[in-house]
Amino acid sequence: MPTARETLLDTALAALGAQPWSAVRMVDVAARARVSRQTLYNEFGSKEGLARALVRREADLYLRGVEAVLGEPGPPARRLVSMAEWTVAAAAARPVLRALLTGAWGDRLPVPRPARAGARAAAVPEQRRADAGVPSPGELLGQARDRAVALLAPAAEAGDPAGTVRSCELALRLALSLVVAPAPGGARGDRVRLVRDALFPATMHQETGVRPAMPGGD
Repeated sequence: MPTARETLLDTALAALGAQPWSAVRMVDVAARARVSRQTLYNEFGSKEGLARALVRREADLYLRGVEAVLGEPGPPARRLVSMAEWTVAAAAARPVLRALLTGAWGDRLPVPRPARAGARAAAVPEQRRADAGVPSPGELLGQARDRAVALLAPAAEAGDPAGTVRSCELALRLALSLVVAPAPGGARGDRVRLVRDALFPATMHQETGVRPAMPGGD
């Protein structure tokens, strides 16, 4: 069962689907979540705190998603391509994640402004973490790369560890380029082929274990 904090975050995020962040009212978030306003303020402190918490959670969900995709069985090359494709698809479906990855927030989203200097630390540990700041696009990419390297390194121990770092970095930067400027056509199969061929040229498909046709019909 979700906690009151998670319910409030889900409610605030859902409200963004219908109106810009500037129009989202704390009283409405509390009412729709069936939580008292006091509980809302106890958790987040203010609307700015709620914005930081929303963005912090989105960054955490993205990093956990990267780990989940890379944790699937299969050759490292295929898992890297899947990570890049998942990043593009997730950013297309989640505006806050897209803003985190690109730094382009726009007027509709909860821009995570820093906590006021000298402000009293939040009583809730999760909020203290959110108030400490959220990653920049470069920092988030670096965190995702480091997690990818850690998950793929065992398979590369007898190979080229430095090459694993480069491949993880390149896969994420290719994904980011497709988030900013979608490939012509925009179909999943087109994206998969583009990333696969950029990371692992056609002559390497057999060597890396990445088949020309990816699972799922692409």
